[in-house]
Amino acid sequence: MAQLRQWARELGFSQIGVSTVGLHEAEAGLQAWLTQGCHGSMHYMQRHGLKRARPAELVPGTLSVITARLDYLPRATAPGWQAIEWQRLGDPRQASVSIYARGRDYHKVLRARLQALADKLAAEVGELGARVFTDSAPVLEVELASRSGTGWRGKHTLALQREGGSMFFLGEIFVDLALPATVPVPAHCGSCSACIEVCPTRAIVAPYRLDARRCISYLTIEHDGAIPLELRAPLGNRIYGCDDCQLVCPWNKYAQRSTLPDFDARAPLDGATLLQLWAWDEAEFLHRTEGSPIRRIGHARWQRNLAVALGNALRAQADEAIKRALRERLDGASALLAEHIEWALRQASDNQTQRAGSESCSVSQSGRLSAPSSVDTVTSPATKPASPPMRAAST
Repeated sequence: MAQLRQWARELGFSQIGVSTVGLHEAEAGLQAWLTQGCHGSMHYMQRHGLKRARPAELVPGTLSVITARLDYLPRATAPGWQAIEWQRLGDPRQASVSIYARGRDYHKVLRARLQALADKLAAEVGELGARVFTDSAPVLEVELASRSGTGWRGKHTLALQREGGSMFFLGEIFVDLALPATVPVPAHCGSCSACIEVCPTRAIVAPYRLDARRCISYLTIEHDGAIPLELRAPLGNRIYGCDDCQLVCPWNKYAQRSTLPDFDARAPLDGATLLQLWAWDEAEFLHRTEGSPIRRIGHARWQRNLAVALGNALRAQADEAIKRALRERLDGASALLAEHIEWALRQASDNQTQRAGSESCSVSQSGRLSAPSSVDTVTSPATKPASPPMRAAST
C-alpha cells in the first residue's frame, strides 16, 4: 500500500483507500430510493438496479476496489472563498456555475490518472484485471469511499473528509487482486444540519437522503424537460449545478486546493453576468465549453437554465436590458425555451420577495440567500484550529 500511495500522490491524488466488494448492507436503502422515484429521469439508475451495490457483478472477478480522491478547488482559490461564492449568489445578475464545472471536464482528468495508477500496479504485480470508473457507471462511489476510509457520508449524501472537506472528486479501480482493506473513518457531522437547512429547494428530505427531483444540480444538468414551476424561483442565478450544501458545511474550512492546472477556472465561467452568457449562440457555446463538463447539457438546456435565472433577476429588480434580451430570443425559440422565456418575462411584474426558510439561512422566492449563521459549534470544526497537513488514510 505504501508504494500504491506514492504512485497516487505522484499522479495528483490526495488520498487512496481500498474497499471490499461486499456492499449488501447498502442494497435496501438503494432499492427504497429507486422505488420512491427519487432518481427522477435518471433511468439508467433504475436499469442497473442493485448491480450498483454488487461490484463483483458489475465487473466479474473483482476482489477489491481502490478508491481515489482528487481535490478540485482551483489553485488560485482565495482565502474566504465561501464568502465570495455567497456574494455571487446574492447578486441576481451574476451567473453562478458550480465550482467543479469551471475548469476542465473531470471525467477526462480523473480517468487518465486512474488508468495510469492501474497500469503502475499491473507492472508491479504482473497480470492484472482492472477497470476504472469516474462517475460513468453504476457504482456506489460514496459507499465505497466510506468503507475504504476515504471519508464518511455527510448528511447531504456527499463524501466528507476531516482534512479535505467535500470539494473533491471520487474515482475507483476495480481489480481482481485481493488488497488489504483500509480502515473506515467515523462520521463527524454530529447534530449539525446546516446543509439540510440551506438547500434552496429542500432537496435533502432527511439526513443522508436526497430527492434528486428537487436538487438544483439535477434540474440544471440531468433533467431535460421543463423545470417545475415551483422550483424555478429557488434556482436563483444558479445555471449549472449548486454548491450551497458544500458552502455551508463547516468541514470545508479544510477543503484543499488542487495541485493540477486542469481545475483552474476558465473565463468567463468564474465571473460572467447572465446576459453575457445569454448572448452565446450555439456555436459560441460549443467553443467556450470545449473540454468542459458543461458542454454535455447542450445549448438548449443551457438557455433554459439562463431563462429561469434571468426571470429571477427580473423579480429582484426591473431591468429593461434583460427584458429586451429575452424578447429578442422568443422568435425562433423552441416550445420549451419559449415557455421559460415567457415565464421569465412575467416575473418583472412581481418585485415582492417573500422570505422562507430556517433561522440559520433564509431563502427568498428569488433564490437569494442570507449568509448562514453559526452551525453546531460542538460537532463542527468551525471554531477549532486548523488541522495538520493532509495525509493518506492509515491501513
